[in-house]
Amino acid sequence: MHTLATQIDQLNQDLFSQLPQEVLEAFEQSIEEIKTKNIEEISIRTGDLMPEFSLPNVFGRTIHSKDILKNGKMIMAFYRGSWCPYCHLELRFLQDHLSEIKAKNAVLLAISPQGPDHSLNMIEKNNLKFEVLSDHNNEFAKKLGIVFQLQDFVLSHYQNLGIRLSDFNNNEENSLPVPAVFVVDENKMVTYKFLDVNYMNRLNVEELIQAL
Repeated sequence: MHTLATQIDQLNQDLFSQLPQEVLEAFEQSIEEIKTKNIEEISIRTGDLMPEFSLPNVFGRTIHSKDILKNGKMIMAFYRGSWCPYCHLELRFLQDHLSEIKAKNAVLLAISPQGPDHSLNMIEKNNLKFEVLSDHNNEFAKKLGIVFQLQDFVLSHYQNLGIRLSDFNNNEENSLPVPAVFVVDENKMVTYKFLDVNYMNRLNVEELIQAL
């Protein structure tokens, strides 16, 4: 069975062979600088209460966290955007395990700062059967302490790869959420947290399901 980690290893091999060394070094420097911000420590923790949210889905319908938690647990997967190949792998892998997630009486949501059109693209490319929500300006993610500013020295490399965050996120902030996954119980308590500022590292989905 191909785990998410093995798929990421293959993606790394492909990307590392295609991208110029200076680009890879800039990405690595970016990650190392973000590590110094200690986002893992200062962000919302297990045992904390998750703030409520009301966020639009790809069809413009507002999804309220309080409505979801009336009926069971909630999994929130924050991802960077549809331009991120690692995010595609993670959400696709979560989709592959959706029946197991539902069997544990949990609702899965994916959240990013990009606009609904790009989120719809994410759904269609990966045949996702769960809600994908837009958190404009990262307003909700900021409440959780999981947002960082992408550095100027790496922005040019993103743009050279055709990634203009202003087009995806409809702002000039160049801020992104750290890839993170939270489980929230019916009492709004965070019972599971995965967060890693190195976007190449993603959660163990089997571990997530065991935690439900």
